[in-house]
Amino acid sequence: MQSGELARLTGVSTDTLRHYERLGLLAKPLRTAGGYRDYPASSLDRVRLIRRALGAGFSLAELTAILKMRDRGDIPCHKARALGQVKLQQITQQIKDLQLMRKQLEAILKDWDGRLFRTPKGEPARLLESLPDNLKRVTPPQRLTKSNKQGKQT
Repeated sequence: MQSGELARLTGVSTDTLRHYERLGLLAKPLRTAGGYRDYPASSLDRVRLIRRALGAGFSLAELTAILKMRDRGDIPCHKARALGQVKLQQITQQIKDLQLMRKQLEAILKDWDGRLFRTPKGEPARLLESLPDNLKRVTPPQRLTKSNKQGKQT
């Protein structure tokens, strides 16, 4: 199946397919006489698996490591499970951080409503200057990077 067909069936671009090839997530396909990529039918399942794993929060680097293990005949199930556990912990922490941030913003907005009520029309209330110094900042989830591929988080 040519790259356009595979892309259409999986909902990704042909550039994405080539990117997956460069990472080793997708085997380099044979070429037709005209030089077009000719993917085996198994590539359809592989791209769908990649897309589902990305949707579950796995990074391309993590998937590359897992799928290369699988392609070598290793069994990466425990590694995949451990990565999934880390992702769950990260999401749980993010939810806690977001809940705290919501409470902080609710308090800020209540304060700002009072300031706006007390500020004469046409005068600045300087709302941003009234933000407290001790706000809890929500950080994005950690990703596996080149410097920590051994499983250490940055």
